[in-house]
Amino acid sequence: MFVDNWLIEERQGTELRVTPPVKREVVMKFDQPWEGNTVCYFTVIQDEGKIRLYYRGNARADDHDDRQVTCYAESEDGVQFAKPALGVYEYEGSGKNNIIWRGLESHNFAPMKDVSPAAAKESLFKAVGGVAPRGTPWTKGMLNALHSQDGIHWSKMEEHPVITDQPFDSHNIILWDPNIEAYRCYARYWTEQKVRAVHSSVSPDFRTWQPFELNTYDADVPIEHFYTNASVVCPGAEHMYLSFPKRFVESRKKVAEHPVSGLSDTVFMSSRDGLHWDRTFPEGWLRPGHDRKNWTERSSMIAHGIVQLETEPELFSLYVTEHYRWDDVQLRRVTVRKHGFGSLHGGYRGGEATTRPLVFSGNRLLLNYATSAAGSIQVELTDESGRPLEGYAAADMETLYGDELEGVVRWRNGEDVSALAGKPVRIRFLLSDADIYSLQFK
Repeated sequence: MFVDNWLIEERQGTELRVTPPVKREVVMKFDQPWEGNTVCYFTVIQDEGKIRLYYRGNARADDHDDRQVTCYAESEDGVQFAKPALGVYEYEGSGKNNIIWRGLESHNFAPMKDVSPAAAKESLFKAVGGVAPRGTPWTKGMLNALHSQDGIHWSKMEEHPVITDQPFDSHNIILWDPNIEAYRCYARYWTEQKVRAVHSSVSPDFRTWQPFELNTYDADVPIEHFYTNASVVCPGAEHMYLSFPKRFVESRKKVAEHPVSGLSDTVFMSSRDGLHWDRTFPEGWLRPGHDRKNWTERSSMIAHGIVQLETEPELFSLYVTEHYRWDDVQLRRVTVRKHGFGSLHGGYRGGEATTRPLVFSGNRLLLNYATSAAGSIQVELTDESGRPLEGYAAADMETLYGDELEGVVRWRNGEDVSALAGKPVRIRFLLSDADIYSLQFK
C-alpha cells in the first residue's frame, strides 16, 4: 500500500495523498438506560458471516464504579445491528438486555477473536479490561484477562490482573500479530510532558506480558494527544499495521453551551514493525464535519476493527462514535477503498515515481488504481541501475486507465513477468490524473 515512502526511491511531479473515509449511515442509537450518553470504546469483530459489536455502557456510573457494563450487538450486513436480549445479567430486575459483563473491566473492555494457531476452543474469544479501583491513584490501573467460547459468556482467565501499574483509562487494544506470532496490547500512557501517547506490550500466551515499548516516530513528527489508537493488522496485507488515533485538542472549545472543553478528530498512521510508526499524513483523516455535535470533546472515536461487507467487497468498513455526551449519541459507518488508505498521485500534467530495487515472486503485476476519463498509468520494469528491461519499457505497455482493485499490467509480450521473479528490479510509474493505491505481484 502507498501509505508511506518505504517503497519509493525517486519522485518527480507526484505525491503521496491520504484517502479520507466516506461517511455512511448511522448504524446504532443508544437509548437504553444501561447505555447512557457516554457509550464508547467500540470493537467490531467479523466472525463467520456475523459482525459482532462490543461497547461500554455507563449505567449511570463513573470511571471507577463497578456498575459499568459491557454491551453486545450483532449484524449480518454491517448496517442493521440488533441488541439481543441475552439474559446474562439483570438490570433493574430484568434480564432483557444486551449486557455481557459488569464490573471495572467494562470501563474499557477490549475483545478479540483469537486467530492464533494454538487458540483453545474455550478461549476462542479473549479480552482485557480494567482501571484503578476507586481511591487508588489513576496510574495504578490494572488489566484483567478474560476469555469466552462463544463471545457472550465471559470469565476471567486469571484471578489477578495480568498487566498493572499503568493508567488504563482508555481503550487498550489487543490483537494477534502473525508477524511475531504473539499477542500485542496497544495502550495509552502519559509522557513526561503530560501528553497522551501510545505504547505496546507483547505476550506469547496472553497471561505473561513483557514491559511496554513506546511507539516511535520520525524526528519532525508533531507531538499530539492520542486519546485512543484503534491499531490493527491490515486485512489482506498482514505485513502492515494501521492505526486510527483519536487526536484530542484539549485547549479548544467550539460549542459554548457544551459542559466539557476539547475537540477531537481522527488521524491515520501506519507501521511495518508495530513499533515505529509513519505519519506521512499528519492532517486529519476523519474531520468532525458540518455536524456541530461532533465539535465537542470525545466524538470521532474510531472503533477497533476493520470489516468487509459481502455487499461491498471493494470497500473496508469502519465505525465511529458521534455526538459523545449528547442525548442522541450514535455510531456511524465509514468506508474507504480496500487497501486504499493512501495513494501515489499524479496530476493532470503528469509525473513519475521509481521504486527502490525489489525482488518479487509471482507471474503478474496487479495495481489497485483509479484514473479520470482522460488519465493514464504506464509501468516500466528496469534493472537495478534504472535501465528498462527488454519488452517491459513504458513504451511497450498497454496504457492503463479506469478504476480497478486488481488491474493487470500488460506489455507487448503479455502480462507474464515470471522470467524476472527472484531478480532485483525497479518499477517506474508514469501517471497522469491518476492514483495508485497499492500493488501486488500475484
